[in-house]
Amino acid sequence: MVFWHGLSDWLSFNIDRDWINENVKWRDFGTGVRLGKLAREDALSLVLYDVVSDVDIDAFMPHSHPGGECYLVLEGEVWDEDGTYPEGSIVWMDRETTHTPRTRGQTLILVLWPEGVKAA
Repeated sequence: MVFWHGLSDWLSFNIDRDWINENVKWRDFGTGVRLGKLAREDALSLVLYDVVSDVDIDAFMPHSHPGGECYLVLEGEVWDEDGTYPEGSIVWMDRETTHTPRTRGQTLILVLWPEGVKAA
């Protein structure tokens, strides 16, 4: 099951990319996608994904999340097999849901993984 709700009608973001670039430790995948680890406790992870506007459509591989996944689209747009999630969308994916996300435009996503990621 995938559940989502748009928050942009009542919530706006002022993102300080300079602060993010200076303070987040990034792992650059060399594909136009980079991952910033914000916090981790046991299997629980909070990360940022930063995706360039002209990223290859196959930059993200099919994967699932043993404990589900919750993410907030801070900039840009995410789409996958289950729907399209514009800026301001919060998305919950149930345990073991498999998806292959894609992005449109410069995209910044705040992601919570209760139990990590597993390749599909």
